[in-house]
Amino acid sequence: MSKIEFTSQQKQAMSAELQRYLEDELDIEIGQFDADFLLEFVTKKFGATFYNKGLSDAQAIFDRKILDVADELYEIEQISEF
Repeated sequence: MSKIEFTSQQKQAMSAELQRYLEDELDIEIGQFDADFLLEFVTKKFGATFYNKGLSDAQAIFDRKILDVADELYEIEQISEF
């Protein structure tokens, strides 16, 4: 599996959101540097789990769509004596 990577803009936005969350919900104030490290930890530790869940959800949707196509093909099948 390839490494989960984000653009610098995405990292900055997510780190800022972590800072806001910690401040608002837990009354903990951390700087940008610490937020970046926390984001890196969460990404490394849990990122693959979230990624795999997304793949699993996508696979389930794909499987349902394939069944829909198979059903539609069956509906247009014509009777043939050959």
